[in-house]
Amino acid sequence: MWRDSGAPADSFYKVRPECTDVPKTRFKIKAGKTLSVRKWNAAFTPEGHLDIGKTLSRIQRGGIHPSIRGEVWEFLLGCYDPKSTLDEREQIRKHRRMQYARWKEECRQMFPVVGSGRFITAPVITEDGQPIQDPLVLLETNPGKGQALPPQDNSGADIKATTNGLDTMKDKKVIQWMLTLHQIGLDVIRTDRTLVFYEKQENLSKLWDILAVYAWIDTDVGYCQGMSDLCSPMIILLEDEADAFWCFERLMRRLRGNFRCTDSSVGVETQLSNLAEITQVIDPKLHQHLETLGGGDYLFAFRMLMVLFRREFSFCDSLYLWEMMWALEYDPDLYSMYEDPELASEKAEGSKGKAKSIRQCGKYERENMKVRAKSSEAPLPISIFLVASVLKDKSSKLLQEARGLDDVVKILNDITGNLDARKACSGAMKLHKKYLKKAKKT
Repeated sequence: MWRDSGAPADSFYKVRPECTDVPKTRFKIKAGKTLSVRKWNAAFTPEGHLDIGKTLSRIQRGGIHPSIRGEVWEFLLGCYDPKSTLDEREQIRKHRRMQYARWKEECRQMFPVVGSGRFITAPVITEDGQPIQDPLVLLETNPGKGQALPPQDNSGADIKATTNGLDTMKDKKVIQWMLTLHQIGLDVIRTDRTLVFYEKQENLSKLWDILAVYAWIDTDVGYCQGMSDLCSPMIILLEDEADAFWCFERLMRRLRGNFRCTDSSVGVETQLSNLAEITQVIDPKLHQHLETLGGGDYLFAFRMLMVLFRREFSFCDSLYLWEMMWALEYDPDLYSMYEDPELASEKAEGSKGKAKSIRQCGKYERENMKVRAKSSEAPLPISIFLVASVLKDKSSKLLQEARGLDDVVKILNDITGNLDARKACSGAMKLHKKYLKKAKKT
């Protein structure tokens, strides 16, 4: 297992040979630092209770070995309670797989392409619910990226049957869902296309299916661009489609506010204004300069926050960054916040008066616990301080060279593939402390 100690972890996420300009990972599997299979297994009791405190500091120091990444993520994202037993988790997993199968079947009944191993990249319905039956539109293929609907061993009759079977839609929820399906398909064929994993049609359709089901059950958010970037790693790390769906669903519980749009605002705007406030406190000169250039709304940082640095890091490094962030932010109450309301209230009754153990919390969450004791404000996510640390790092370059917003974007684009996840996290932690001190004074 540890013969690859010190080696980069790219071999776990193979890049297509023709993609030569993909940034190399900086993440190295290091014995004694990276959470290994042995250390992970040793953190469980014979019944299956997990001492998560033991693993958090290891993840914060050196990430997770790629071979166990998926199962560790399920705990970090709150899919399972560390205090649960092996049997309890098995029951929960079984129940969730059945629930996902029911939702998927619901979607399949409305649109039979769901679960067929195919996906679509062309609209199948008009905004007023009329089915689109133009076979030329529906038979479009995506050369080199896997074929959309229908598969190669079928004739156009198959797709005609699918669309002819669609009546004029009257249900607004169904119309809205059907309108997103081709957009999901267009994003799916663009997501992590440099990876060998997505050369397989079945993996592309798995990503499409999960996003289609999610768009159906989360009517408030539905589907937005960027969600495919957040879902893709789950499919690569977890073999079972339902398990990947639930891991993605838990991540979306944290981030769905970013995607929720109203007529007057985009969800991520709140975080952008938080970022502006932080920069104003820790680097007033830079904030003033950005305001002068017309960038006081910090929209240039939109993508970093929206998809959690997926575009700024190599694939492997973005996973490393995510798990470090989640380990730093880990809160043992996470699972009870995410479980069924009835179960949650039962658990709350049983745990009244019990203070959560600081040892079971991530380092960032421990800092926030101190602040929460004195303030009623909800803590800011570490991702905002990560962006602030990137700006701080590029502060002198931005001050000297940025003469317009295009220059700001260009300077920030240059960081792609050149960021160190571990340094970025420690920089965010330092800025968080500095911000709390300065904000307290002002």
